[in-house]
Amino acid sequence: MAPRWAPPAGLVVLVALLALLLAAAAVVRGDKPVRGGASSSVAGVETEASSAVFPLYGDVYPHGLYYVAMNIGNPPKPYFLDVDTGSDLTWLQCDAPCRSCNKVPHPLYRPTKNKLVPCVDQLCASLHNGLNRKHKCDSPYEQCDYVIKYADQGSSTGVLVNDSFALRLANGSVVRPSLAFGCGYDQQVSSGEMSPTDGVLGLGTGSVSLLSQFKQHGVTKNVVGHCLSLRGGGFLFFGDDLVPYQRVTWTPMVRSPLRNYYSPGSASLYFGDQSLRVKLTEVVFDSGSSFTYFAAQPYQALVTALKGDLSRTLKEVSDPSLPLCWKGKKPFKSVLDVKKEFKSLVLNFGNGNKAFMEIPPQNYLIVTKYGNACLGILNGSEVGLKDLSILGDITMQDQMVIYDNEKGQIGWIRAPCDRIPNDNTIDGFDERYCWPQFPGIMGLPNEDCPAYYRSNKE
Repeated sequence: MAPRWAPPAGLVVLVALLALLLAAAAVVRGDKPVRGGASSSVAGVETEASSAVFPLYGDVYPHGLYYVAMNIGNPPKPYFLDVDTGSDLTWLQCDAPCRSCNKVPHPLYRPTKNKLVPCVDQLCASLHNGLNRKHKCDSPYEQCDYVIKYADQGSSTGVLVNDSFALRLANGSVVRPSLAFGCGYDQQVSSGEMSPTDGVLGLGTGSVSLLSQFKQHGVTKNVVGHCLSLRGGGFLFFGDDLVPYQRVTWTPMVRSPLRNYYSPGSASLYFGDQSLRVKLTEVVFDSGSSFTYFAAQPYQALVTALKGDLSRTLKEVSDPSLPLCWKGKKPFKSVLDVKKEFKSLVLNFGNGNKAFMEIPPQNYLIVTKYGNACLGILNGSEVGLKDLSILGDITMQDQMVIYDNEKGQIGWIRAPCDRIPNDNTIDGFDERYCWPQFPGIMGLPNEDCPAYYRSNKE
């Protein structure tokens, strides 16, 4: 939903920007002739809507985010962007000049006057509407200013600019569409740490979102997906060439005039094969949140069920990483050491239409540097979310999650997220969706479920 300024122990939705991994580069393939079919002109070059795939870097713990490298400007320069499906605006810290910027991996983006988006531009109006702010232009030559405020009391002030984004598409063509994004020259943040990213990649449903602009320019369809690996890294894609439509579990998006979130609406919550008799009234899929947040009632119901089911070998312990943690007879090295002590959770979306998402223990637990197992589902009421529940990165790991704005649906399927797809193929999907093994919920035979994919075998 926003950049992650505060540390994981701070119990806020937006988790730490700490020093991260390696330099990233877009996945590219050798040049090939552009296929025939519907085409459009991008920066004067005829092309057809295709797909683009990028590697992701980062993890849920200890770094607290997943990010991508994108090449922006002319000549193109690399910038690291925090992948955020919970917000619309893509922005970079920039030298406009900068009033308040923290240290970032690359030199600050430097805009030129001819790149400024005027206040009268429709994208400026859309940006302000998405921020629930009044849009007023005193002059047709006025620039498009904005202020974004975040849940941890941080903020970014900037101006909307246009510049080219260089992408190599799956069909072999190279495109450089000119897209609008934010030049943030004044950041007020709650952490003095150096940021591992230069800004945020906004992938929400609003028209100022990068995804929407790709669609408008005919670069890709209005479809985006990500695959976050439990081992760290993963991949991000635009367009639908990689989507195995027949094997994905789909649920309709619930649209809100006030929020550009990806939401399937409400969900019933199960622990093991038992209903907790509570609902998550509004669920949002948000790659901009490292952890998952439940509204107060389902959170308390989950904690009660967890504590009542644990073996005596696990003892509750204080850990600065997260509020609720357990230790074993000896320190845990990974989630695989402790997952057998916990049951899966299941979310049932679609008002009884059997759009199930299984959340195994490794999708709601982390093992900290102290060797403790900690619950990566937090109480959303403590950070001001009220009835909103957020499915963050921890819950979406080792799943391909697809946001299909063309058909108004959200989908997911277990997938090999530690493998970047080659030649528009995903290798290793199950032949069918692997239902959670709780026949009392599904009304299905309790047959053994195969491993989700080869690389997950222990």
